[in-house]
Amino acid sequence: MVMRLADIAAHAGVSEATVSRVLNGKPGVAPATRQAVLTALDVLGYERPPKLRQQQTGLIGLIVPELTNPIFPAMAQVIENALALSGYTAVLCTQTPGGITEDDYTDLLLERGVAGIIFISGLHADSRSNRSRYVRLRELGLPMVLINGFRPDIDAHYISNDDDAALDMAVKHLASLGHRRIGLALGQERFVPSIRKTKGFLRGMAEYVGVRDASDLVVNTLYTVEGGQSAGQQLLERGCTAICCGSDIMAIGVIRGARQLGLRVPEDVSVVGFDDSPMTAYLDPPLTTLRQPVREMGLTAVANLLDEIRGLTAPCSELLYRPELVVRNSTAPVPAKLSAAG
Repeated sequence: MVMRLADIAAHAGVSEATVSRVLNGKPGVAPATRQAVLTALDVLGYERPPKLRQQQTGLIGLIVPELTNPIFPAMAQVIENALALSGYTAVLCTQTPGGITEDDYTDLLLERGVAGIIFISGLHADSRSNRSRYVRLRELGLPMVLINGFRPDIDAHYISNDDDAALDMAVKHLASLGHRRIGLALGQERFVPSIRKTKGFLRGMAEYVGVRDASDLVVNTLYTVEGGQSAGQQLLERGCTAICCGSDIMAIGVIRGARQLGLRVPEDVSVVGFDDSPMTAYLDPPLTTLRQPVREMGLTAVANLLDEIRGLTAPCSELLYRPELVVRNSTAPVPAKLSAAG
């Protein structure tokens, strides 16, 4: 059956231009008007276009880099619950080394006709990645929100933790305990969070410790336990009495590495994590860390995405959420003998 815009418009009580916008998935159409057009399609016996036919299931893609780091399932849970309360279902896509890539997942989600995608710490966080994948999604008119990773050359809504401010807070805390030789253990340096954390760390070292260039106290490895262990031992060999970490997972590795060298935490070396993952309060010792406002960030990401799906346009920008320093037992004053020597 040949679809006639005039018949659909007459039945829905709207203009043919509005019908065209709905059929092509364009924004700027009120939800009630959009539903009237879809109802007219069904009543008149027209087959809905594939994109509209699939979107009525209310699917939202949610792509996360992994689930082994507790911060990612915690954020995914917040987002899934918020979507469900709004009548949408999250399609969780988890990447694994050597497995399905972010681009593969994106193609699968597009085939299923998702109404939008939320990317958590995806390729948008890689400063060296190709922006074309996100430009293509924009050209398709797909609503999307990018969490923890900012690219000025990609037009999208960004939700980020203020990594710069976080490391400044960590250094200030350690400096207040008398530490002067403070190290930073991070993952790969090309990632936006690593870049921002390094910036905050270096600024904090200059302001609170008086070290103008502390770049020799920054070690980039991987955001894993093993990466933290390797970075931690390198920093301890350079005489650090305190170490800031890019994640709680890395902090666990730093503690393990310190103990292998016969050092105690926090008596010999203080350790600060990052994220405040659910398990950090139960570690030995309980971990001092920077709490990422996971709930607030997740809820805002969902709200921004749903607004865009509903055609409520707003300028694309980055919202930065300030973290909270949570002091537990993994940090302590610098060892007395070192303090006296200093």
